[in-house]
Formats: sequence, structure tokens, C-alpha cells
Amino acid sequence: MSDSAEIPPLEDEDLEPADPDQYSGPLEWYWHFQQRPDFETDSEQLRVLGELERLFGELEDYRQYRAGKLNRLVTNLGAGRRPPRGMYIWGGVGRGKSLMMDAFYKVSRHRRKRRVHFHEFMREIHARMRALSGTEDPLDRISTEIARELRLLCFDEFHVSDIADAMILGRLLELLVAKGVVFVMTSNYEPDGLYPNGLQRARFLPAIEVIKRELDVVPLGGGMDHRRRILEGFRVWYSPPGEEADQHLAQFFDAVTKAAFEREGALVIGGRELPFRQRAKGVAWFDFDTLCVEPRSQNDYLEIASGYHTVLVSGVPRLAAERTDVIRRLTWMVDVFYDQRVRLAMSAEAPPEELVLPAAQATGPGRMVRNEFARTASRLLEMQSRDYFARKHASAENPQVLRAR
Repeated sequence: MSDSAEIPPLEDEDLEPADPDQYSGPLEWYWHFQQRPDFETDSEQLRVLGELERLFGELEDYRQYRAGKLNRLVTNLGAGRRPPRGMYIWGGVGRGKSLMMDAFYKVSRHRRKRRVHFHEFMREIHARMRALSGTEDPLDRISTEIARELRLLCFDEFHVSDIADAMILGRLLELLVAKGVVFVMTSNYEPDGLYPNGLQRARFLPAIEVIKRELDVVPLGGGMDHRRRILEGFRVWYSPPGEEADQHLAQFFDAVTKAAFEREGALVIGGRELPFRQRAKGVAWFDFDTLCVEPRSQNDYLEIASGYHTVLVSGVPRLAAERTDVIRRLTWMVDVFYDQRVRLAMSAEAPPEELVLPAAQATGPGRMVRNEFARTASRLLEMQSRDYFARKHASAENPQVLRAR
């Protein structure tokens, strides 16, 4: 985006209708979506959509089967038809996995469905486990509660980097599948490539086995990175950091606020101060060190995303792969902001794909974190696009969850 280019307003309508009854299935939704002038049809995406169309039909048949009271009773007693197998779609960055999920989720007629970022879901699981501390087998109880709440659970960009998640995931997935929850997941990794070189990885292997046994594993091949294709000079990334970059960020801040703002104050999140450079209604500007070098949790980023539709970040350095804590916080921040559709403008020492330097050793945590950062870099590229900036902030659709300030 040039410095003078108009920034799309937050109130823009979504580019695709979301009424599930409007389309006969994911393929029809996709054919509608491809009418956009900037869209290129992808044969690999069509192949995967064919698999999702099949699953959509199987879920519809099962939903209608359970609509009968006797069938529902028999199924709840452990007899009757089992729900269809879920699906695990994996492929390289920018291949359109999130679009595939859109096509499937938006047309699903299940009322008890949820699409959620995996990190946010696991944060909720750990919170429920803390609330049930001291009770016998809390994971079984939690899975029963979730199975009552949901029939379809969709994870976009499924990946595991936290040992606390890795240790419980296998049993959690197995319990949920046994209780009738159908999963659809997308990931950059084939199942056997999840949690590579992770601590106590042997204890994570049951999760991989559940995925391979209970879900259809569908690769999304091909080489086109659609995120790069749609960039077309939409500029909200300034390099190198410094006075000139700060001037551009200040102009950007003025363009999205057009109102009074505060200078050099602090938010209070989780009982800790988080200094900001400037803040206005819905817009906040921070230094990178404040957000990612100082100790932060995913909850901190969710709190920021709940109150601010636009975030500016100054001074992102190139990071040695061995600075795993800082890189992981940056990844968490990007994941949360992306999932909540927060607009992001940054000044950095390098393009997204060059922010993390090569690891000094061929194996180990640094190498693993650097490999995982490829997904984050791809998201940072997409977050510079016009399409991304035209999306509504999550608070516009979920005001009961995300509190606008």
C-alpha cells in the first residue's frame, strides 16, 4: 500500500455471504467466491473441496438421522450409526487451507459447531482443568461437556509447540471422537511431522495416532503461494526501523484514528503494565520489546485483540533462532491477531521471511522454532494484503466475547 492509499474502512461487508442455506455445499460456495476478479482457480483446491463436499454430505445425512428421537436415543446409548470420520488437511504456507475451511464451515448446517484457533481452544481446556482441580479424571468430564456443546469442531492452522498441550492432546482427541465430535483441521504439517523435536515427544505420539486413525488425512499440494500473489504493494511494513519508519507509522496511525489520542501511557493487563507509544479508540501503538521481549502470555495478546482493531509495532529486530522465547511470543501474537482479524502495521529490520536467522545447530529447539516460523512469516505477509484489511475485526461479529473499548 502506498503511503497515500486509502485504508479500507472497518465497516466493509464481508466479500462472501455466510448464510449456510444459500449454498448446496462447499463447492458451490467456492464457485461463488471465485467470481472475484483477483481470484485464480486452483486444481488442487478443487480436489480437496471434493473431499470436503463428500464430508459435508455425510454430515448432513448424519444430522438428519439424529433428528429422529429414537435414533438420537439409540446413538446416545452407544448404539446406532457412528458420525462420519473427520478430516485433516495439510499443505504448505499460503496454499489456501483457510479458504478451504471457510468453504466448508460457512455452509455447514450444524448449529452446534465451532471454528477456533487451536491455541485459544487449548487455553480454554487448561482453564477448565484448573477449575476442576482435585476432581477425578477432569479430562473425561471436560470432553463430555464439550461433546454436549459441539458436534463439529474446526481447527485452522493446527500445530503443537507447547509441552502442556502435547501431554494431554492424544487422550483429549480420543475422548472427543468417542463422544461423537467430528473434527476438521488444517495444518502446515503432515501428522507425523507435528511437534518435531518437542520435549517428551514420545508422549505426544498417541495424538498423531488418533489423527491418522480417526480422520481422513488429505494433502493440499501444489506450489502457488496465494498470499504473496494478492499483496500487490499494499504497504504496512516499513524497513528499516528508525525515524523515517516511525513517521510512516505515525501517518498510518493518524489515517486510522482521525481522532484524539493518548501519548506514552500504559495498559494494565493481568495486573502488569504494558506501555504504549500512542493509543486511541480501537488503535494502539507499541514497541516490539514491550510485546515480545518482556514476559507475555497468549492471554495478554487476546486481551489486546479484544480491545483494539488495529495495532502498530515498532522496532522488530532480526532474531537469532536460539531466542526461542521471543520468537514464540511473536508467533503467539501474530496467531492471535490474525485469528481475531486485527490490522497490523510494523517496522522491522527485514521482511517477514528473514526475521529469524538460521539456527547455529542442525537440531534442537532453535531449528524447530525457525522452521515453525515459516507459517508466521506467511501470515505476516497475508496481513499486509488488501483482502485482510477489508475483513471485519472479530469484535464486530462476537461482541459478547470480545469487548470493544
